Amino acid sequence: MTYSIDFVGKRKLFFGISILLIIAGVVSLFVQQLNLGIDFVSGTRLDISMDRAVNIDESKNILTKLGYQNPNARVGGKKSDILIFRTSKTITPAKVAEITSAFNKAFKTKVSVQSQVVDPIIGRELARNAIIATLLACVAIVIYVSIRFEHRFAIAAVITLFYDALFTIGIFSIFQIEVDVVFIAAILTIIGYSINDTIVIFDRIRENYNRQQPKKWDDLASMVNESIQQTLVRSINTVVTVLLAALALVLLGGESIRNFSLALILGLVSGAYSSIFIASQIWVVWTWKSIQKKVSSSA
Repeated sequence: MTYSIDFVGKRKLFFGISILLIIAGVVSLFVQQLNLGIDFVSGTRLDISMDRAVNIDESKNILTKLGYQNPNARVGGKKSDILIFRTSKTITPAKVAEITSAFNKAFKTKVSVQSQVVDPIIGRELARNAIIATLLACVAIVIYVSIRFEHRFAIAAVITLFYDALFTIGIFSIFQIEVDVVFIAAILTIIGYSINDTIVIFDRIRENYNRQQPKKWDDLASMVNESIQQTLVRSINTVVTVLLAALALVLLGGESIRNFSLALILGLVSGAYSSIFIASQIWVVWTWKSIQKKVSSSA
């Protein structure tokens, strides 16, 4: 059996890199937390559009004068011509008109404002439903993989799914990218693509394992390396194809789906990495321990 990369032999390196990435994300979640969008925290979001590039400092000064201390505002739009302002307060239509008038006078340009108000109860409900949806997806995957393969494959697959989700969430936390309902859709999409890649590799591992029935570590490692190598081109082609579409969404799509596209890109890269370098390595380590137990019990 020939293969160009010893995936199993480098498993400790892959495990170490993966653990460090997850630790960095978890630390950020505890220290900075997530930059939750208006969908999950009650309040109001204003998208203030102008006919010119936004001056963020001057814009914050205007909002401060209107009574919004330390305003949470950032620049958006393809031409940096949108000011995105969030506050925990409920902004009435009269206040929206006041803000619009203030920006018109300050920038002497045409200003339009779109507002989005979320009730606290709705925000909590959305957050709860998002968590439930993700957990249900993972449970369904465990059941499906357990039926199609066996429990070692299922648990290895779920570990990698949690890795992909935590990696993406951690990056969003580290760089304080806004998390909204669309982000949850991206996480569920990532889970779908990741499990698809993982199942393809696992299916080849199962076929080769049943045919070869390796009893020694070198034979087992060689069999897994061969299985990964046989599916590597397929995995890369699938990820690159979807990545091109996601990159097009980032570059050409609107502001509303940009974070979805970014999360999808991060998740696709993480999913390809975890399917090749984590899931199979977890399975091979666990399977080898099972083989050793059988040998010792029969001795």
